[in-house]
Amino acid sequence: MNLKKTILSALATLFLVSPVLAELVFPSLSYRTGAYGPNGIPFADGYEDYFTLMNERDGGIGGEKVRVVKCETAYNTEKGVECYESTKGEGSLLYQPLSTGITYQLIPKASADNIPVLSSGYGRTSAKNGKIFKWIFNFPGTYWDAASIATKHAMDMSGGSLDGKKIALVYHNSGYGKEPIRTLEVLSKKHNFELMLLPVDHPGQEQKSQWLQIRRERPDYIFMWGWGVMNSVAIQEAANIRFPMENFIGVWWSGSENDVTPAGDAAHGYKSLAMHAPGDDFPVYDDMRKYVIDKGLGAGDGSNVGTVLYSRGMYAAILAVEGAKSAQKIHGVSKITPSMMRDGLEALEITEEKLASIGLPGFAPTFKASCENHGGTGSAAIQQWDAKKGTWSFITDYMTSDQSVIQPLIDADSAQFASENNISERCN
Repeated sequence: MNLKKTILSALATLFLVSPVLAELVFPSLSYRTGAYGPNGIPFADGYEDYFTLMNERDGGIGGEKVRVVKCETAYNTEKGVECYESTKGEGSLLYQPLSTGITYQLIPKASADNIPVLSSGYGRTSAKNGKIFKWIFNFPGTYWDAASIATKHAMDMSGGSLDGKKIALVYHNSGYGKEPIRTLEVLSKKHNFELMLLPVDHPGQEQKSQWLQIRRERPDYIFMWGWGVMNSVAIQEAANIRFPMENFIGVWWSGSENDVTPAGDAAHGYKSLAMHAPGDDFPVYDDMRKYVIDKGLGAGDGSNVGTVLYSRGMYAAILAVEGAKSAQKIHGVSKITPSMMRDGLEALEITEEKLASIGLPGFAPTFKASCENHGGTGSAAIQQWDAKKGTWSFITDYMTSDQSVIQPLIDADSAQFASENNISERCN
């Protein structure tokens, strides 16, 4: 009898302990509902499906199975913070909120809890400075990089000079949309162009007054920092006033199929920045269909596979997985902690060889993070929409931003944050 009790006790202990020991936990702070759900859904599908691919094809990451903890934010900052608080105790290794507003709120919280946050292509730009923001990462590029690269492209289209030109920024009236303003103001002085600022209130369906102003003042170029329905409405309004689409450039969150298809043929020629290649002509998608979608294990019905935002979510998961592998290698263990995950992200290097091994040759810019640099190289390409083919295509190579403008801004903003929060520089 005593032996039986001992065996049962041992089994009970095993069942209690094993899940903890055998899981790497990645929360999905998704928004499948609300005004921004149509954009949040494909991103969440790509994010969650890639972790499923790791489990089904590779047996997890470094021998450890992955568990995705889902929490719905509805793109609401307060709900996003609630999701963080309710999931951090699960052993969550990394947060990727897909929201600049949520990211700003999580910076002090996650830093105090020693949990890393990765806001790829969104969030607080100055978090690139790893000397101040130990727990926050935003590679491969930031909004200030995006503003600079959009300006570079406009300059190229204008024969190398923007002298006397007028650029309008149509932006979501939130922390997200306001993020590039400081950079564009500096760039306008450097390159002698006039900057128009046109905020659009949430959710972005009403833009008549902004486009009447554009029609009246006739800017040479329009940059757009939009999200959700705001993007498609803006593109339709631009078409209505016959603004030349090739001079209309969105940030990488304003360049998905959702943004252009409602306008039909009128969206032809519209451009956006891109932090990765469009389309599904990559080997990893064959594996995704074989191991995940065709087996009925997808987060969605599989119709989003290969779309821009699905690929964006998948890319976010790839950076998490590669960061975890880096952490496992550094620390010599498979079961990593959030602090170890942070170390892995800080040592992360994305090479062309690594992208090819993942099944994504040429998919995204290469970069190497470091203690000082949590933001990568600040690279992006320009893609253009072909309404007849229904496809995005790169029309430039990856370009780097003007660091002579951006780095001083990052230094000043991060120094102010450090002063306000009594943070000392590290990496010395």
